[in-house]
Amino acid sequence: MPKVLVSDPIDQAGLDILSQVAQVDIKTGLSNEELVQIIPEYDALMIRSGTRVTPEIIEAGNQLKIIGRAGVGVDNVDVPSATRKGIVVVNSPEGNTIAAAEHALAMMLSLSRYIPDANHSVKNGQWDRKSYVGAEVYKKTLGIVGLGKIGSHVAAAAKAMGMKLLAYDPFISIERADHLGCRLVDMDLLFRESDYITLHIPKTPETANLINAEALAKMKPTVRIINCARGGIIDEAALAEALKEGRIGGAALDVYENEPLEADSPLRSLGKQAILTPHLGASTAEAQINVAIDVAEQIRDVLLGLPARSAVNIPGLYPDALEKLRPYLQLAENLGNLVGQLAGGRVELLNVRLQGELADNNSQPIVVAALKGLLSQALRERVNYVNASIEAKERGIRIIETRDGSIRDYTGSLHLEAKGALGDHSVTGALLGDGEIRITDIDEFPINVPPTHHMLFTRHRDMPGIIGKIGSLLGSFNVNIASMQVGRKIVRGDAVMVLSLDDPLPEGILAEIMKVPGIRDAYTVML
Repeated sequence: MPKVLVSDPIDQAGLDILSQVAQVDIKTGLSNEELVQIIPEYDALMIRSGTRVTPEIIEAGNQLKIIGRAGVGVDNVDVPSATRKGIVVVNSPEGNTIAAAEHALAMMLSLSRYIPDANHSVKNGQWDRKSYVGAEVYKKTLGIVGLGKIGSHVAAAAKAMGMKLLAYDPFISIERADHLGCRLVDMDLLFRESDYITLHIPKTPETANLINAEALAKMKPTVRIINCARGGIIDEAALAEALKEGRIGGAALDVYENEPLEADSPLRSLGKQAILTPHLGASTAEAQINVAIDVAEQIRDVLLGLPARSAVNIPGLYPDALEKLRPYLQLAENLGNLVGQLAGGRVELLNVRLQGELADNNSQPIVVAALKGLLSQALRERVNYVNASIEAKERGIRIIETRDGSIRDYTGSLHLEAKGALGDHSVTGALLGDGEIRITDIDEFPINVPPTHHMLFTRHRDMPGIIGKIGSLLGSFNVNIASMQVGRKIVRGDAVMVLSLDDPLPEGILAEIMKVPGIRDAYTVML
């Protein structure tokens, strides 16, 4: 009988499911060294947030088939190490959706009516009604940043309460937003017009300190901000200062840059205009049961030889097919990521064309990999090879698949064309003989470059001096160029330039690049 190690507290409902197919050992509070010692005898590992699954643990887990994280994030699992070892990693991306959405709504209403402070006042023997005159949410404007599953549920509830809804999400189609009763707007307009702002986005380099002093200065003096998403999206010092000076109306936070919240945090000294809770978004009995059942069912299925429904690496492909398609899956994911960023995220139609020998293969894994890459900037660890198609459908992204075996520039190549509200872009990529990925075409301009972590793309007039000016400008910002290539169709016409960089571009440099005579467009891309 298979053996499952449960190294963090898990609801009994999940343990009961595991017990149907395996011997279940519950051993919590183990050190990394202790886990390394005992993990070789187990077929599955089930954790929550307490256990950190390191490369050493994974390397020692010679019998491990699956690692299950009863929750959304998998930051505490070394997913690349697990993937290399052929271990499926699963999570529960939807198990706490309702809990997190309801907590955000509860925070918004509590903030509007000063419920925590009023409760504390009465319990201390006071009867001070005048100090707690609140505000109604009816007919107020709620700005929702992020219209994923949690943001969408908040939108539905807020709409039912009679609120007007604005939303910012570059990865959601206008049709999907309309269906939810939201008007898609840019971030600045959302900041300026919202009476309430609620955040439902992951923390990424792009969203870190999204709500900073500059953003706060654009908001109404009565605005109330709610963050039950991730710590670090709000500049806490700037928020505390704005609240103390009365430049915004209030804030309700469940997550923080550092947790537990530091004893000397300026947020702790704020009065009734601030509500602080200790990361309770997923802390409901129902959510804990849901994530336990969800992950336990997936562990059970994998131990029975069935695919997992929420794997965060590569599920659902048999070893022989996986080995054959693995390089093309990486190619498709890279190209999807690239074309999504070039299109600004809001893609409404994705054309996927398999070319050459690739046209003879099963297209579904390739399309799913392209969608995973396309959505990865918005969803991060929440998008995987299982749910990418569903996530794309929910965002109103239409898919067209075509095959063209007659294109033989390379043994097999993949062409993606993204059509969206901000314009159309296309990319083509191929595998060289040694399996190295190459980008061979951008917006119909021929190039030949490998994808790298930091890249700069420009569209410009093919004229003397452009390359030198861009190089000098990057040098003045201490940005090192690893490689550069230019593609053009005709002499002195339009051209594209692709720069592989050793460093991310500092803030403000893209605007300076756009000032260079002859530059038509410039994009930064992270792969």
